[in-house]
Amino acid sequence: MVPPAWAHLPFFGTDWPRIRAALAAETRAILPPEPDRFAALALTQPDAVRVVILGQDPYPTPGHAHGLAFSVAPDVRPVPRSLVNIFKEMKDDLGVAPDTGDLRNWAAQGVLLLNTCLTVPAGDAGGHARLGWQRLAEEVLAHVSRRPCAFLLWGAQAQALKRRISPGDHLIVETAHPSPLSARRGFFGSRPFSRVNGWLAARGMAPIDWAEGGPALPSNGFGG
Repeated sequence: MVPPAWAHLPFFGTDWPRIRAALAAETRAILPPEPDRFAALALTQPDAVRVVILGQDPYPTPGHAHGLAFSVAPDVRPVPRSLVNIFKEMKDDLGVAPDTGDLRNWAAQGVLLLNTCLTVPAGDAGGHARLGWQRLAEEVLAHVSRRPCAFLLWGAQAQALKRRISPGDHLIVETAHPSPLSARRGFFGSRPFSRVNGWLAARGMAPIDWAEGGPALPSNGFGG
C-alpha cells in the first residue's frame, strides 16, 4: 500500500507499476514482507521529517528487515554488525544507545530511515539494486529538502544521491558506511548524533532522543 502522504511523488505513477510487476514475478522470497515495504514513509510523514538517514537495501536475512533502514525487528539477536557499529558510535558520542535494534521511535521523532532500494531477495544483498527503486529516494530527498533538514549520508551509495538535495540551510554529514568493512575509515569518530542535535537546537527544535528504541506506535501493518 502506498502511504497516502507520499502518493503525490511522480515515482508512484511512473515507476512503481513496473517495479510492482517485477516483484510479483520474482520467484525468490522477497524481504521485507510486502506490508512493510513502505514502512519508512508510512511512519514518518513528509512534513514531520527533520532528519534523513539514507541506507542501501534491506537486510537479506529473513526475519531482520521490517522496512526501515538499519532497523531490525525488536526480537532480533544479535543485531546486524552495521547496527552494532552505529550503536558503538552513539555510545562514544552520547554515552547511550537503544536496548534493541528496533528504531521505530526514531521514525516517530521525525527521522526518516530510508533505503535507496526497498526490497531484496532473501540471501542476495543488492539483488534488486537495478529495479529502479533509487528514483523514489531521489524524489523523497528533493521533496524534504525544500525546507532545512539534516542528512546523514553513510557510504558511497547514499552520497551519490547528495545531488538530489535542494540547496538550503541543511546539515549534511558524509562519512564512511558503518559496515565492518568501512566503519574505521571515517564513520567512527564522526559524532553524527550530537551534530544533528546541535543543529536542531540552534534552530529552536527539540533534539532527537536517540537512545529511545522500540515501537512508539501501535502496529498498523507498516512496521515490525
